[in-house]
Amino acid sequence: QVQLVESGGGLVRSGGSLSLTCVASRSIVGVVMGWYRQAPGKSREFVASITRGGITTYSDSVKGRVTLDRSNAARSVYLEMGNLKPEDTAVYYCAAHYQKESSPDTWGQGTQVTVSE
Repeated sequence: QVQLVESGGGLVRSGGSLSLTCVASRSIVGVVMGWYRQAPGKSREFVASITRGGITTYSDSVKGRVTLDRSNAARSVYLEMGNLKPEDTAVYYCAAHYQKESSPDTWGQGTQVTVSE
């Protein structure tokens, strides 16, 4: 089974920044990759995605504060987040679209991001 491992989460103050990394156990060449998040009491929501060609899509809630990049050689995707807000507090999940480009089918276990007031 494919494994996705996230890292980089932690506690930051409002206005701070951090970077999340997702490393896949198999090649991500030709695979759409994405990030989702889930806050307590809320459903999982889309954050950002990147196509095999490097085209990115961001949710309105994070656009302008987030940059998503990928390295196929490193089997990794990177989510750089700045000007963080308390509402960004959530578990962030890496996702891969191995079977279909339209939806994720493989998930990491998540990394906690907490933004204090």
